[in-house]
Amino acid sequence: MRYESLASRHVVKGLDPVADAFAGTTGSDIVDVTGHGSVTFTIYKGVGATGTSTVTVEACDDVTPTTATAVPFYYKAITSNDTQGAVIAATSAGFATTAGSSQVYVIEVDSQELASAGFKYARLKMVEVVDSPVLGGILIQLNNPKYGASTTNSVID
Repeated sequence: MRYESLASRHVVKGLDPVADAFAGTTGSDIVDVTGHGSVTFTIYKGVGATGTSTVTVEACDDVTPTTATAVPFYYKAITSNDTQGAVIAATSAGFATTAGSSQVYVIEVDSQELASAGFKYARLKMVEVVDSPVLGGILIQLNNPKYGASTTNSVID
């Protein structure tokens, strides 16, 4: 199949772009990852001056979530045009974004990491550290479907 990678990726709007996207404590939509091998969260910071956030990935027990626990994950930062940062293993404590504009953070967690925590849902959580508006949004991709092409609705609003 010519477009195999598109068929094996389920793309979800995790947080629509907005002027003060990461104010206070915010998170992406919650997604069910049981049918996929991993989930990737992409944070796009368009315009911002000094605003920063701490980023974590939470394994969730349901769509509320009633219980959520932070899990380890991997990420890389693209903070200057096409300059790819190193892939970094983050603990459950997460990492802090850098102040400034035009940045992308790509975060990935294996579905087995979530399952080992006893959960099948995931979300990205951001806690504002420096209060200054940042235009941004979050895209979610569910990768490597376990049962053929990814066609199911897995987002929980």
